[in-house]
Amino acid sequence: MATPVVTKTAWKLQEIVAHASNVSSLVLGKGSGRLLATGGDDCRVNLWSINKPNCIMSLTGHTSPVESVRLNTPEELIVAGSQSGSIRVWDLEAAKTPSSCDRPSLLGQKSTGRSHTKRMWSCLLSMAQPEGEVLRTLMGHKANICSLDFHPYGEFVASGSQDTNIKLWDIRRKGCVFRYRGHSQAVRCLRFSPDGKWLASAADDHTVKLWDLTAGKMMSEFPGHAGPVNVVEFHPNEYLLASGSSDRTIRFWDLEKFQVVSCIEGEPGPVRSILFNPDGCCLYSGCQDSLRVYGWEPERCFDVVLVNWGKVADLAICNNQLIGVAFSQSNVSSYVVDLTRVTRTGMVAQDPVQDSLPLAQQPPLPTAPLRRIYERPSTTCSKPQRVKQNSESERRSPSSEDDRDERESRAEIQNAEDYNEIFQPKNSISRTPPRRSEPFPAPPEDDTATAKEAAKPSPAMDTQFPVPNLEVLSWPQVITSTPVPKAEPAIIPAARNEPIGLKASDFLPAVKIPQQTELVDEDAMSQIRKGHDTMCVVLTSRHKNLDTVRAMWTTGDIKTSVDSAVAINDLSVVVDLLNIVNQKASLWKLDLCTTILPQIEKLLQSKYESYVQTGCTSLKLILQRFLPLITDILAAPPSVGVDISREERLHKCRLCYKQLKSISGLVKSKSGLSGRHGSAFRELHLLMASLD
Repeated sequence: MATPVVTKTAWKLQEIVAHASNVSSLVLGKGSGRLLATGGDDCRVNLWSINKPNCIMSLTGHTSPVESVRLNTPEELIVAGSQSGSIRVWDLEAAKTPSSCDRPSLLGQKSTGRSHTKRMWSCLLSMAQPEGEVLRTLMGHKANICSLDFHPYGEFVASGSQDTNIKLWDIRRKGCVFRYRGHSQAVRCLRFSPDGKWLASAADDHTVKLWDLTAGKMMSEFPGHAGPVNVVEFHPNEYLLASGSSDRTIRFWDLEKFQVVSCIEGEPGPVRSILFNPDGCCLYSGCQDSLRVYGWEPERCFDVVLVNWGKVADLAICNNQLIGVAFSQSNVSSYVVDLTRVTRTGMVAQDPVQDSLPLAQQPPLPTAPLRRIYERPSTTCSKPQRVKQNSESERRSPSSEDDRDERESRAEIQNAEDYNEIFQPKNSISRTPPRRSEPFPAPPEDDTATAKEAAKPSPAMDTQFPVPNLEVLSWPQVITSTPVPKAEPAIIPAARNEPIGLKASDFLPAVKIPQQTELVDEDAMSQIRKGHDTMCVVLTSRHKNLDTVRAMWTTGDIKTSVDSAVAINDLSVVVDLLNIVNQKASLWKLDLCTTILPQIEKLLQSKYESYVQTGCTSLKLILQRFLPLITDILAAPPSVGVDISREERLHKCRLCYKQLKSISGLVKSKSGLSGRHGSAFRELHLLMASLD
């Protein structure tokens, strides 16, 4: 029997030695996902093509280590900032094709030794000489350049420095257009909004700021992080901003109401790399040795993919694959994650046939955006909006020393064939032809070839009985003339457009006379009203129970309100209350856990998806906040004398530990499920590993 090839979800693509010294910064081209730029302590900027071992081009000119690099979306320009505060911009497509230097005839000459090597490098360097002005030098910052970004439409570059200033530069005029002051510490990340009207900045002062480019002032400040903010990203369509911090949280900000939407806690380490999916359905977070997929309304983890990339530095998406790059000393490694095998949405199809498919292959349900959508210019050739100009004293033109630096800067093309393939225009109509690249093939699983050889039938078998291709025959669906009734799903999804387990015919009067084909309206309405009174009683009872819990909640005693909800013995009320408590982690106390944990065990066993999601969220909060405390108190030696408060705390910890041990078996049994339920239970199983 043939063994099918199992496609890997994530794999390592390559590892290269990028610089002669340590790598200090790198960035992926977001347009193609195939171009990599690295900056090193050797003061160089090197360009690489992903999955190719040779350097395409090396850009020189900086006299101090390069600490920040950025490519524009068309991957035509690259900007690099150094430790000294200088910024240089290169046009990667402006290098002219060599005409005066005939490379084949040069290689055919019989010169040897250093003279031949020198002539070859002179030929290659002549390819990088500009047809006009290729390189720009921007001076003005007084400390390290920590962050850079290109304007999506205009010829502007934003720079953030350790001197706490943000500057907007006009590439064409080589001058500072405006300076934004507001941060008190180093600016670690800058991002332009998709429509090019705003600029978001993240800094070590624990804040995120939003700047209006047209007005030239700060629109809003987003405090809330407890550590330095390392990265910010705009949603590709909606007015939404995500920020990642060293406090191991990701926060989502509404750019209409200027308030926090949700907060994801419990990241394995500082958040340094996040990326929205191109359609905006989810957010990817490059964690320590894993990729996590998040939603934000409400906050939840769709999937966790194990990737041995260590501390990933940048992410890009191309051909339904996520490419991640990481660096250590002088080495740079690239990794690929197949997004078709990753759960990226919380929607579940209602059709049982679709339920049997992987979640990544299910068609998403159409949803309307919750916020406004960016209004982009009609074409990329349109002029950017007029930016508020700075005063003459603020603007600075390049000095003669800067001009000398420009003349000394150069581009050394290491691999001429790769350079021509990527950067040189292929036709006279479009300066940058569309880049078409195939997805990176996944490496085969171990022993796959051996299994295939063992599965081949012998020649004697071929002459007697032809063996069918079992891989092909196992895929088509069996179609019968007898209609198969739709079975009720094991877990009722939270988002559905029709009732589960109900038939409209059950509410209509039965047809007693075969000849009677029309139903009287009065008879149909009387049958429908029979269940109406019962439903009203159920909803009235639930409303009364919620009023009781609300009355206790207004007194400020959270423990009493939770106890009252548990005493009612209605899981729907408990779910409604937990959905509120989960929004604010500071409300959780140790005595509250002793009451909630038995209810969480019931929720995890429920057939309703919303109940299971709420139970997972609450259990995750308890494990993150209280499990280290519980294990430390239980492992501590007994105290000398009588300490009533310590004895009470010890009793609560023992009770919680016993309840968590009971839940751990349930979580372990459900961690083998597929889809988002399985990923949630697998994450809980990892958090509960210390209980074993």
